[in-house]
Amino acid sequence: MAEDNVLSQRIKELYNAFFVRDWSPLMGAILIAFFAVLMEAWYRPWGIVGGLRNWADWFFYLIGLYEDEPPHVLWFSSSVMNIGFIAGAFISALMSRNFAFRIPPTLEIIKGFVAGILMGIGASLAMGCNIGGFYVAIQNLAANGLLMFIGLIFGTMLGLKYLIWEMNHFFPSGGREIGPPRNAEPYIGVLCIVALFVAAYMYMGSDMDDAELMAGYLLIGSALGFTMHRSRLCMVNGLREPFMTGDAKMGKAVMLSIILGAIGVAILKYQGLRAEELYVTPTFGLGALLGGFIFGAAMVVAGGCGSGSLWRVGEGQLKLWIVAITFGLTNSIVRHLFAEYDVIEEGYLGKAIYLPDYLGYGGTLFLITAIMIIWYIIIDWNEETNKMVFEI
Repeated sequence: MAEDNVLSQRIKELYNAFFVRDWSPLMGAILIAFFAVLMEAWYRPWGIVGGLRNWADWFFYLIGLYEDEPPHVLWFSSSVMNIGFIAGAFISALMSRNFAFRIPPTLEIIKGFVAGILMGIGASLAMGCNIGGFYVAIQNLAANGLLMFIGLIFGTMLGLKYLIWEMNHFFPSGGREIGPPRNAEPYIGVLCIVALFVAAYMYMGSDMDDAELMAGYLLIGSALGFTMHRSRLCMVNGLREPFMTGDAKMGKAVMLSIILGAIGVAILKYQGLRAEELYVTPTFGLGALLGGFIFGAAMVVAGGCGSGSLWRVGEGQLKLWIVAITFGLTNSIVRHLFAEYDVIEEGYLGKAIYLPDYLGYGGTLFLITAIMIIWYIIIDWNEETNKMVFEI
């Protein structure tokens, strides 16, 4: 083979490996843990719902329902993370020639509305979705994250029960796709990559306060979105599949990611590089448990959790657009009601429990690792026996 052909073949193989073939969930889990710790090392933990709520706050402010002007969407950390996250998933979808506006059947649209509302309520109670209230909360050594994990498991079981009932009574049909020409998608993707770095460069060159931080949020957020889309890493699947098909691959990956992230964040906090109270919310009680239950049931019906909904927004799934919009709007309203009646300040949602205050850093990491390994063993055993799989 001529040298030029060999070079062309190698470039094509590299492109396919990086942009076309799905990455393994295990690889995605390790990278997600790395980028989550990197985000926290940059300045603050990764979050989803705060950005959605900021966008919803602007909607209610512009129609006159709220009096106070929210922070600007381009200068609010969680909002910029979400913009980067969606951009990363969008770029991944384009580069793999997988982007299209996917219009769902009517039943899926209705489910998207209802599930989004419930996700907004659940995330309000837990003061975070599956990322801020569970994944990142555990990594930040907060007891409320472990309690939300329990709520998510039982909520997932309820949501799956509904899906099984629906499959036996409804037979949705329809749905279609509209997208750009497949051959044009990689070129649009390259333009988006350039635009992303230009936006980061403009942040770095700005005289505004915290401008350089925004550049980091944007780029690390895009790395998270790109990685989640390439690996199809989905926490809904991780919690649902053990009960639906018995497949434990995604669940094991999520458990590993939590352990790796907890070790990384523990080092940051132990060394005093980040405040111990960071992402330790007063929800260890009704908030995390009930919020996790409601959110878990709703995310199964929605077909995406907080992060899963956003990366599917980036690949054009309009049902998840509906989920994300109703999720943010509901969360905004409920959190404003909470503020009106001092729900969080009065401790109705629970207490803030920082586990190292009771167990030390070593004991806390041992507890988190032990819980994740126990869950790992359970779903691994179930993968062989199907003892926990629901009958369809």
